[in-house]
Amino acid sequence: MKKRFLLLALLCFSVFSGKAQKFEELAKTPPMGWNSWNKFACDINEEIIRGIADKMVESGLRDAGYIYLNLDDCWHGRRDSLGFITADPVKFPSGIKALADYIHSKGLKIGIYSDAGRETCGGRPGSLGHEYQDALTYAKWGIDYLKYDWCNTEDVNPVGAYNLMRDALRAAGRPILFSMCEWGNSKPWTWAKDTGHMWRTTGDIYNAFDGVDERPGWKAFGVMQILDKQEGLRKYAGPGHWNDPDMLEVGNGQSVNQDRAHFTMWCMLAAPLILGNDIRNMSAETKAIVLNKDVIAIDQDTLGIQGLKVATQDSVQVWFKPLAGGDWAFCLLNRSKESKEYVINWKSLNVEDELSKRSTDFNKTIYVIKNLWNKKMEGNTKKDKKVLVPAQDVLLYKLSIENKKIK
Repeated sequence: MKKRFLLLALLCFSVFSGKAQKFEELAKTPPMGWNSWNKFACDINEEIIRGIADKMVESGLRDAGYIYLNLDDCWHGRRDSLGFITADPVKFPSGIKALADYIHSKGLKIGIYSDAGRETCGGRPGSLGHEYQDALTYAKWGIDYLKYDWCNTEDVNPVGAYNLMRDALRAAGRPILFSMCEWGNSKPWTWAKDTGHMWRTTGDIYNAFDGVDERPGWKAFGVMQILDKQEGLRKYAGPGHWNDPDMLEVGNGQSVNQDRAHFTMWCMLAAPLILGNDIRNMSAETKAIVLNKDVIAIDQDTLGIQGLKVATQDSVQVWFKPLAGGDWAFCLLNRSKESKEYVINWKSLNVEDELSKRSTDFNKTIYVIKNLWNKKMEGNTKKDKKVLVPAQDVLLYKLSIENKKIK
């Protein structure tokens, strides 16, 4: 008991004796992994999570870059007599430390969930007033990622609350990726670069391609609505600090076209790729989407710059994303329920991107075109290209300077 109080005192001293910082070496590219909420909500337990860990390895997800296995809400038990959080003894009888050891043995990292308020969104104990205790507990358990939510935060200042938990994590000494889930209410992209590694830009996603789910007192948004809410935010993201449009719904029942469009646009946004489906029972179509290494590479590009929408024509949006080495990702997104013909006139789409200080320079530069979904080479940008974009789907190309070797 005395040892625990001593450790806590040392943690507090280390923070108040100097300014704490987040762990800068983390999230140099958008984090990739899996989270329990979209599929299981509060119905999680030790058996499910171990099964997910096994499948992340067996399916190839780990080797494709999905390394974080994140427990969301409702893993919590009560706080002990000293105020330290414990795991639900029924759902997680072996405890979180043993679960973390198992997940680490698979070459994965483990994430956990808490809330800046009195209670989590699911009614479990929040971290308000226990920030340093919780950070110390997470470090002791071997946690690698913390999603920090924003329910039951009446009269709490978000800047202060998130900086406080950042400081507590730093003081605990274990590098933990800090995922801020404040729903974009205080525009965290304007202030949180030095606080978190990623921050939610909107309210929750729900399993729909296009629509708004009206709930009592709040709303959840479809994929297209969340995409629209990213307008104007690209300048705030980059290596170590990412805009987060929420977790993926790929594999949760939408059409293959819709799932492909959803996944592609998150990659064009350089968004964290956090799966939310039951990966123990993925269809071949879902696997083909989430394991497409060429498309993942667009998201994980080391330049770390979000894509930009440059034009819209008859429900078809035109997007470019600058990539390392002078390449570009080029995407046509058809938001309508009907297939659309589109003529790509490269010179008319010439992009001057102020953020990357790059130009496509189609007047002088010829690019070869690789279709990243069918993996075929499709000529070059010397002449216009007529295409058919399927309903609620995308065409995604990598444009590489012609005299460069294409991978």
